[in-house]
Amino acid sequence: MTDEVHATAAGGVLRVTLNRPEKRNPLSRAVLGRLREVFRAHRDADLVLAVLTGAGEQSFAAGGDLKDLDRLRSLEEARALFDLGNGALEAIRGFPVPVVAALNGYAIGGGAELAMACDARVAAAHARIGFVQGRLNIPPAWGGGGDLCATIGPAAGLELLASSRIVEAPEAKSLGLFNAVAPAGEPFAGFVEGWLAPWRRQKPQVMRALKWNAAARKLGVERKEARARDREHFALAWCHADHWDAAKDILKKEARA
Repeated sequence: MTDEVHATAAGGVLRVTLNRPEKRNPLSRAVLGRLREVFRAHRDADLVLAVLTGAGEQSFAAGGDLKDLDRLRSLEEARALFDLGNGALEAIRGFPVPVVAALNGYAIGGGAELAMACDARVAAAHARIGFVQGRLNIPPAWGGGGDLCATIGPAAGLELLASSRIVEAPEAKSLGLFNAVAPAGEPFAGFVEGWLAPWRRQKPQVMRALKWNAAARKLGVERKEARARDREHFALAWCHADHWDAAKDILKKEARA
């Protein structure tokens, strides 16, 4: 399990990598638990920022690991899944310094939620993002829908949620989903480091204050109360037969691939 999430802290930067590229870096329960653990464990470290990315060049995070989650059928299990994923992403939202998502590839479903939980997103030219949960007949589980609408506005956010369409990098940049997109052909790692260079010159205490300025509205009481209702919406949809029919179709396609 620990091999699926790599974390190192050096030079004032926490670097976290989802490390299952052969499966497109899916979010299993073990991975979600490890992400929560990593970001909680480094809260008091002397950092200026954190960078979250995926291994490989295809996928940042492909969403929930359906093979791991296929056994969860009851309302209690769905609520527990909600709590686990929500805890992981809340650890990122509430991390005391900015967290930057380096989108090396697709951010799909739960992966899109993970990207939006971060404070900024830098993308490779071929990166895409899509809230495709509607194709599985469930809503976003972990607050990503709210993050999306807070970032680009409720009307534009609702359109992406309801259409379940995947957005390519140029449009994502124009909408404000991506802060920057690497030019095609430029090494992505170098582009990310160049983009982050001004951030790294700041002092830890300054970055903590700046993160709070940016994230305070996300962390308010109103949001926490809204998450309780989100939890029930997700659990009911997760346990509905429509969701499991759609998940079964995807698993069959993966088995044939």
